Amino acid sequence: MGAKLAIIFFMLTLAMGSVGAWYYKQTQERIAVLHSNNAKLEVAFDTAESSIEVLQEEAVKNAKRTARLQSELQVAEAYGDNLRKRLRELDLVQDAIKDSDDLEERMNGATAKLWRELETSTGGNGSTPLPNWLQPKTGAGSEDSNTDTESISTDSKPAKTN
Repeated sequence: MGAKLAIIFFMLTLAMGSVGAWYYKQTQERIAVLHSNNAKLEVAFDTAESSIEVLQEEAVKNAKRTARLQSELQVAEAYGDNLRKRLRELDLVQDAIKDSDDLEERMNGATAKLWRELETSTGGNGSTPLPNWLQPKTGAGSEDSNTDTESISTDSKPAKTN
C-alpha cells in the first residue's frame, strides 16, 4: 500500500506540476501581450499628445492670422468706402464735358497707381512699365495715328461741339 500511495502522490504531484507549468506559460504569454499593448498605448499617447500641442500652436497662429486679416479687411473696406465717397462727390460727366483730355489723364494716372499698388500688395515691386494706352501722349499727329494701341482702345475721343 505504501507503493500505491507513493505512485498516487507522484501522479498527483506530476499533475499539479503540469497544471502549474501550463498556468505559468499562459501567464507569461498574457504578460507579453500586455507589455506589447502597453508599448502601443504609450506610442499612441505620445502621438496624441504631440498632435494636441501642434493643434494648439496652429490655433494660436490661426487666431493671429485671423486678427491680421480682419484688420486688413477693415482697412480695405475703409479704402472702398473712401473711393465710393469720392466718386459720389465727383461729377465725372461735367468734368468730361469741360476737359475730357484732363479727365482721361487723371483717370489713366489713377488706374496706373492702382495697378502698381495691386502689384506691390501681391509681392511685386511696383515698377512694371505703364502699358501703351497709359503713356502720355507726345508728338504731333491725329488721335488716330497712334500705331502702338491695340484694336480695343480705351481712349476717349473729345466731344464734338457745334
